[in-house]
Amino acid sequence: MFLYKAIVFLPLIGAIIAGLFGRAIGAKASEYVTTGLMIVAAVLSWVVFFTVALGHTDGAIKVEVLRWIQSGGIDASWSLRVDTLTSVMLIVVNSVSTLVHVYSIGYMHHDPHRPRFFAYLSLFTFAMLMLVTSDNLAQMFFGWEGVGLASYLLIGFWFKKPSASAAAIKAFIVNRVGDFGFVLGIAGVFVLFGSINFDVIFGNAQSFAGGQGGQPGDIVLNFLGMHLDRGHALTAVCLLLFMGAMGKSAQFLLHTWLPDAMEGPTPVSALIHAATMVTAGVFLVARMSPIFELSQDALTVVTIIGAITAFFAATVGLVQNDIKRVIAYSTCSQLGYMFVALGVGAYGAAIFHLFTHAFFKALLFLCAGSVIHAVDGEQDMRHMGGLRPHIQKTFWMMIVGTLAITGVGIPLTHIGFAGFISKDAIILAAFASHNAAAGFAFTLLVIAAMFTSFYSWRLIFMTFFGKPRASHEVMHHVHESPNVMLIPLYLLAIGAVFAGMYFNADFVGHAYEEFWKHALFTLPDNKILEEMEYAPLWVELSPFIAMLLGLVTAWYFYIQSPETPRRLAQQQRVLYEFLLNKWYFDEIYDFLFVRSAKALGRFLWKKGDIGVIDTIGPNGIAARVVDVTNRVVRLQTGYLYHYAFAMLLGIAALVTWMMLGSSL
Repeated sequence: MFLYKAIVFLPLIGAIIAGLFGRAIGAKASEYVTTGLMIVAAVLSWVVFFTVALGHTDGAIKVEVLRWIQSGGIDASWSLRVDTLTSVMLIVVNSVSTLVHVYSIGYMHHDPHRPRFFAYLSLFTFAMLMLVTSDNLAQMFFGWEGVGLASYLLIGFWFKKPSASAAAIKAFIVNRVGDFGFVLGIAGVFVLFGSINFDVIFGNAQSFAGGQGGQPGDIVLNFLGMHLDRGHALTAVCLLLFMGAMGKSAQFLLHTWLPDAMEGPTPVSALIHAATMVTAGVFLVARMSPIFELSQDALTVVTIIGAITAFFAATVGLVQNDIKRVIAYSTCSQLGYMFVALGVGAYGAAIFHLFTHAFFKALLFLCAGSVIHAVDGEQDMRHMGGLRPHIQKTFWMMIVGTLAITGVGIPLTHIGFAGFISKDAIILAAFASHNAAAGFAFTLLVIAAMFTSFYSWRLIFMTFFGKPRASHEVMHHVHESPNVMLIPLYLLAIGAVFAGMYFNADFVGHAYEEFWKHALFTLPDNKILEEMEYAPLWVELSPFIAMLLGLVTAWYFYIQSPETPRRLAQQQRVLYEFLLNKWYFDEIYDFLFVRSAKALGRFLWKKGDIGVIDTIGPNGIAARVVDVTNRVVRLQTGYLYHYAFAMLLGIAALVTWMMLGSSL
């Protein structure tokens, strides 16, 4: 039992040491302590994965940390729930976080605030571990908000930079919108099931949906006079929970914070996009699969939003010039794939893609950081080019990541890079599903696959090929990253190459039941994995063909005919500006919400604060007292003749009053 507690709390110990004693022990010691503890946690996570997921453990292991909430009908302990889903998330979170810690030793070596940075990284990891090991919704929400807080601190790490502070605030506020839905969803679950503990919820979900009496939700809904049937009640709760997932996982309409999060240091971007924060929403829906599986309407919404997100983000990625923003929009798009898989009931395929995506996305971000490190902080690909001979190790690692994300492999086999195996499984699932939105999703996912290939190879060609577009001084100083930054790339590259082939049978293949051990729930009539095997040939080939089309087009545009992109952008100026400005979502939200909120604030300030409070309210009364006091103070001048004159006036007034009073 100590093993599971150590995995979760070692990062917290590192965060406390670096955060509270970093100045005393120094930057180097802070780096080594936090990184060392993360290495131990990562090794233990792999031990748990092979023991729980690939071993003979049946069901969930629960370890109680302490008694927590016992009030108002809520009885929730702080317990660690470890099953196959948890063990997968443990190795994703701790493995990537460990490599990011190691990489950051080199990347951040000039920053004077390294202890604070490493404390934030470890705190971020601990919050995510609390989320994925939660045994009830209150505990999950604790980790959920902890992840949000840590992301705010890391995105705005360079707080003296206005754009970084603005990006941190934006991420925090947009996530609050989704979190509001999540809170309502938790309340809805408690209303329907009388508990927030997963075992109680999952154990009663089917009987509740099946109409069996005696459920807590029946009493509450009847008392409130609500006429929702049980199916609609479950759908409402699922959609509220999904609203929370949309915020954390940057789905369409709540996606605007994710690209701006690039203002943080590059290792932060890798951690957010590959292992923490954005994967929380996918994990939430997968964990709550026992109730999502009972609401086809909710799953249809998940499918539609996921498909639109995959397509939307891919279109925007086509024209971005910041190397980190291109990869950021690819994250948004890949998350859309995962939600489509969840929506069509292929929960294993969704987590499989989350698993493989962690390796190649962390690899791409850390390679981008290596490029930025080599060119003195430049992030605009238009000012790069010709870097291949100077940073060949980074180049080849980025090629591996690109082969993985674009889905390169041998068609009709399970031989290929990680993304080829997991992403193609999702596309097949979308086609095979009987979900009402599946056909729509399949079409958008194939198009998104072509766009993904185009912008991924565009990044490679603009950065490493062609003539150098940087200044001669910058090119003179281009250098390869140190080994402390390269070793994490090599390890991630191994996962990007082999993770899909090695684990395919476990996540979505013949060993599915033995591997997942009921950690994911599907109804008996959900035959999605079986129906994927009978997809037509053209469906199985479509992702590979889409990848080739994107690659060939990118090669023609940026190698064979470099003037074509500029000419096409001028000919299609409206479309180009539309994509370059991210479908104008930031401008629309600024007009609808930001400006209106500021206008309301100014109105309340002028009319309420100045007009009421400062005039007749508490501030107004205080101001009048000060005015009277100032006038009274003027009577005390300190001159003797002034006091004598005042006394004379007083005596005259007294005599006058006595004379008039006696005559009356």
